[in-house]
Amino acid sequence: MRSTWAFALALLLQLIPVDATAQSASSNLSRLLEAELSRLPTRSGIYVKHLGTGEEASVRANDEFESASTIKVATMVLAYRLADERKLDLNQRYVIKQADYRGGSGIFRFNDPGLNPTLRDVITQMIITSDNTATDIMIAKVGGKDAVNRFLRDAGYQVLRQNNTTLEFFRLGYEAADPKYKALKPEDIFALNTDLPLFVEPRRALIEEFQKRTADKEVAQRMSAAWSAKANWFGWATPREMGRLLESIELGTAASRQSCDEMKRILLAQQSGVIKLPHYLTVPIAHKTGETGTVTNDVGMIYAHSGTIVIAFYNVELAGPRAETEDGMGRVARTVVDYFDGGKPQ
Repeated sequence: MRSTWAFALALLLQLIPVDATAQSASSNLSRLLEAELSRLPTRSGIYVKHLGTGEEASVRANDEFESASTIKVATMVLAYRLADERKLDLNQRYVIKQADYRGGSGIFRFNDPGLNPTLRDVITQMIITSDNTATDIMIAKVGGKDAVNRFLRDAGYQVLRQNNTTLEFFRLGYEAADPKYKALKPEDIFALNTDLPLFVEPRRALIEEFQKRTADKEVAQRMSAAWSAKANWFGWATPREMGRLLESIELGTAASRQSCDEMKRILLAQQSGVIKLPHYLTVPIAHKTGETGTVTNDVGMIYAHSGTIVIAFYNVELAGPRAETEDGMGRVARTVVDYFDGGKPQ
């Protein structure tokens, strides 16, 4: 009995320093990240987790941030879960109509109506070019934003939320310019964001009226205020919850293993945000960017030499050049990789 207790005590004593060391390491990295974030002209939050060691570090990881387009990851996950359940066929083709066109980011808006991509193609563009046309098509295909939010609540996420479709988000700003713009059709709203003759020519009067109205500084400020108001954010996120969603993709628990592998392949093909998290990295990163006027975010999985690192980096209330913050995001990502890889060449 005495030898058994001695063995148990020795084992306990061995465990205590390990836990303390892990906590100390996490605290050291968090302090390092806090110092880096303090240099940025933003209100920033970050969550980092090394999936091999389990070590975490964070700064304001539980604060709520404007997700911008990073919330599109949730729609992708739900689409693949539905595909696993055979409730959605990602090989199905969708004909893109004039009413589907959305302004902002993406490539579908530069093409004539009638494109006939598969839903898998639509998801891919929603992620790698942050295509807003693709986004609203996919939100509708998975059952609407309420379905996205039910999935997130059922999965235990308290903050992650698709607050608006891209059409709703754009409309809020125009409605702030003039309440009558609430009645604008999707084609009308897109016409205010494009120079495609197909949309512009029939709406010359609307466009000229809108340009005159927004030439008024007060009107322009109302629009900006509407788009930046928390209640009107495109989506809500915390760095920690987004990190958890990314981790579930990496570990193959968000959907089937095959679906998770496909989602990672899409994230690895990212075409946006090369000066954000990937800026100074030479190791692969699967990621999704997001930005609005005063927001710039990037979230993903860095495939470092020491193992996969989940990172979710949010920046709002930009008070300086966007490039300064995005360059800083790259420096932080390099610092994180160097920390875990022990300074090994990337």
